[in-house]
Amino acid sequence: MANDPENAPVGQDPQIDSLEQRIGAARRAEDQRLAQEHAPMRDGRSAGIQIASTMLGYPLGGIVIGWVLDKVFDTLPWITICLMFLAFAGACMHVVRINKNR
Repeated sequence: MANDPENAPVGQDPQIDSLEQRIGAARRAEDQRLAQEHAPMRDGRSAGIQIASTMLGYPLGGIVIGWVLDKVFDTLPWITICLMFLAFAGACMHVVRINKNR
């Protein structure tokens, strides 16, 4: 009877100890996964301000840089227009990247 695993007290059977350790490890892993999945989202206002500043700042930066280059190369308004549209496309790609990370 001393070697009978069915009658052994809990905590003395190595298989039960191993099972309890694996269950504990699985619970910890699941808790970590749920904590990451349900992490608090950023404040909506800060995300909105970041998107608005990106959508305004990139094209305005493109216009300013394009205007300076147009003055240097005497090509007004072609470089300004090209850089404005390129900057707008870059802003759109940046906003998409921001939203994928949320």
